[in-house]
Amino acid sequence: MFSLQAQNLFHKLSMVETYSSTLLQRAVTELKKLPGIGEKTALRLALHLLNQPEEVAVSLGDAVARLRKEVKYCKQCHNISDSDICAFCSDSKRNASIICVVEDIRDMLAIENTGQFTGKYHILGGLISPINGIGPDNLNISALVDRVKQQQIEEIILALPSTVDGDISNHYIYNCFKSTDIRISIIARGIPIGDELDYTDEVTLGRSIIMRQKYEGG
Repeated sequence: MFSLQAQNLFHKLSMVETYSSTLLQRAVTELKKLPGIGEKTALRLALHLLNQPEEVAVSLGDAVARLRKEVKYCKQCHNISDSDICAFCSDSKRNASIICVVEDIRDMLAIENTGQFTGKYHILGGLISPINGIGPDNLNISALVDRVKQQQIEEIILALPSTVDGDISNHYIYNCFKSTDIRISIIARGIPIGDELDYTDEVTLGRSIIMRQKYEGG
């Protein structure tokens, strides 16, 4: 004899798996693969698309397909781009002597949205994480070293998360350039330890860029 709780759970699972259309089922299944999208949200999105003019769904599908097939990564900073060199790297109005090093594209956009940084970026594509088997060779660190050799860089700003992996990455990058005359700075620690940059409000993040401090490798 099933308990009432078990019966309710079985009923919910049965409802989740029962659809009158295999096409609807497939759409829901695919939408559920997106981060933060559960069964109910996926169903709501699928039904919304079904109720829109056909060109809306076609346009969405085309945009996603082209994003996956045609997107490029900037040869200088590794930002997502439509061409070999992204809009930030090709912008002559930005200060090319300062590079802000970030973990990923979300962090770059978070900093850019503050309006407080007018230099250029370098995206690592992750952080050094020994426990996860991620070393310097798995990231865009050697590309940063080559870039600095080829360009006249005066300052490197380390804008990585305040986590153990972020600190390890900061220290490794610092060691790559500590014998040079390049200033190595780090964003002010107004951001709580362990916080992700893209979840930090723009005012706090902008202030941390302005009040950056010289990094001594600690």
